[in-house]
Amino acid sequence: MIEWYDWYVYAAFAVYFSTDFFPAEDTTSQLLNTAAVFAIGFLMRPIGSLIMGRYADRHGRRAALTLSITIMASGSLIIAATPNYQTIGVFAPIILVLARLFQGLSLGGEYGTSATYLSEMANKGRRGFYSSFQYVTLVGGQLVALGVQIILQLSLNEAQLKAFGWRIPFVIGALGALAVLWLRLTMDESDQFKKMSGKKKQSAGTIKALMKYPRSVLTVFGLTLGGTVAFYTYTTYLQKFMINSVGLDKEVVSLINFLALLIFLILQPLAGLLSDHIGRRPLLFAFGISGSLLTVPLFLVMRSSHSALAAFLLMLLGLVIVTGYTSINAIVKAELFPTEIRALGVGLPYGLTVAVFGGTAEFIALLFKSLGIETVFFFYVAACIFVSLLVYWRMQESSKTSYIEAEAVKEK
Repeated sequence: MIEWYDWYVYAAFAVYFSTDFFPAEDTTSQLLNTAAVFAIGFLMRPIGSLIMGRYADRHGRRAALTLSITIMASGSLIIAATPNYQTIGVFAPIILVLARLFQGLSLGGEYGTSATYLSEMANKGRRGFYSSFQYVTLVGGQLVALGVQIILQLSLNEAQLKAFGWRIPFVIGALGALAVLWLRLTMDESDQFKKMSGKKKQSAGTIKALMKYPRSVLTVFGLTLGGTVAFYTYTTYLQKFMINSVGLDKEVVSLINFLALLIFLILQPLAGLLSDHIGRRPLLFAFGISGSLLTVPLFLVMRSSHSALAAFLLMLLGLVIVTGYTSINAIVKAELFPTEIRALGVGLPYGLTVAVFGGTAEFIALLFKSLGIETVFFFYVAACIFVSLLVYWRMQESSKTSYIEAEAVKEK
């Protein structure tokens, strides 16, 4: 949760610190610049997935998770301490970019390793439920970021938030990481990693070993495409959309996001538990079909309504749709690979897809808006979801062909 809090607090407070790093004449230009840096941070995620995935497959899940939180906390501390553009000029955005690259490296390793750890620690018949908690903690990090934002909005005026208040949440994230570091140093390693044979350890975490599973790698790409675009559209860009396009106040938007994400968080384990009984594909189909058909109407209605209640209900509807992907994507991907390359297999293709499509979603949306063709973005999101729907249709039911279950049976 702290790892994702450190990542998302940037997006939550971009509306306040954008002028500190990117002086410009209009709000959209400033947000476009901060969104570009948000996207740049994602470019490091494939590299982080490669480095940290290999590290996790060779040295253990616990060691990799401990290293990732240390890197993330360092990035938050750097952002909190960086002077503004008026003080150090062009060095301010340069330092901001470097800090986000640093954090992107951490997050790239975090996803594959944590997805692997959760799936390996779960019992048979409960892996969907356990793995759904990846997005519980991911959304939990967003909620904490939004909660801190709401508290600061109530405690400080907008001038104070822009002057110094936006630095406070980054300091909180760096301090919270100290507690996480202790937790990760004391957690158990998964049995499947500890029981991995010596022969498999020699090739663990290598690209050569990963390339023996090309279908699984391509499946992860396809699985992730629509899900990551939809997720970052509804959880990251939508906040700016409500302010910039719908015309709602920042404080109202923060409250809408907090309440909708809280319900979204609660839905994750329920959907994960459901997948343990009916399989993974039905939930993926529900997301793919609903997302393809309803995304464009949802955004068009929200933009024309100018109503806070309508915005909340429509955001919630979007998040319910996305739950079909978020609740089970970690376990589906983990079930596609054997132990010796699971962290790398889950993390690398996921990181590449998120870097190209998820991390750029907000930037593309703001770019289209600046060009006066914002509606095109809605169709872009729907098209990405439809491509993933085709992958869901072609793939097998992962819970029935799971490498995790096969290895557990073999051990017995």
